[in-house]
Amino acid sequence: MKTAIQEINMPSVDEDGLLCDPGKWNEEVAEAMADRLGIDYLSADHWLVIYALRNYYQRFAVAPAMNNICHQYGKDGLWVHNLFSSCLNAWRVAGLPNPGEEAKTYLNDM
Repeated sequence: MKTAIQEINMPSVDEDGLLCDPGKWNEEVAEAMADRLGIDYLSADHWLVIYALRNYYQRFAVAPAMNNICHQYGKDGLWVHNLFSSCLNAWRVAGLPNPGEEAKTYLNDM
């Protein structure tokens, strides 16, 4: 039943699975997005990444180097990828806007 409720509250996404209106993001949206991406549970580590991405984007309006996020928390360079299956999925769950083609390629390759 939780998934059905989350789907009702899920804002629309673009063709890349990114929120059309990032202002509609909240933790419930993050959980619904994660569920759509096959992530069953958002752990404390997931939330660290989500809020690190959101804070970085709020400050600089660009995608961070994911290695910097990993190192900020003393993790290896694949930490974000291992949590979300791709860095682009982390960006999606964090509810951030479409970062552009070059950044999507970078985020998808990580």
